[in-house]
Amino acid sequence: QVRLVESGGGLVQAGDSLSLSCEASGGTFSRYVMGWFRQAPGKEREFVAAISWASTSKYYADSVKGRFAISRDNIVNTVYLGMNSLKPEDTAVYYCAQFSEHYSAVRVTEESSYGYWGQGTQVTVSS
Repeated sequence: QVRLVESGGGLVQAGDSLSLSCEASGGTFSRYVMGWFRQAPGKEREFVAAISWASTSKYYADSVKGRFAISRDNIVNTVYLGMNSLKPEDTAVYYCAQFSEHYSAVRVTEESSYGYWGQGTQVTVSS
């Protein structure tokens, strides 16, 4: 059974940077697209970023493009989300997720493409 554990959330001020980590266990991490999603209070969960299994392709939501960077280390089974120039509207619970199918990158922005989810980590950006 795949287990995903996020860390690195916290309270920061607008303009600050923060880095999230998500460590995977129980599966073959290096074969799967990994994604980050977020859910703000009162809103639906939304796609943030995704990275292919060999880091050759990266995908970003328009709202974070140029500010956030996704990366992964298949040796330590961890995916990262570097967040710069944070805004109050980035406040949300951030979730990492593992794609359902290995070696596939179809519909990476859709929640239904991911089969495993972490418990989430809170990011709060004050103005």
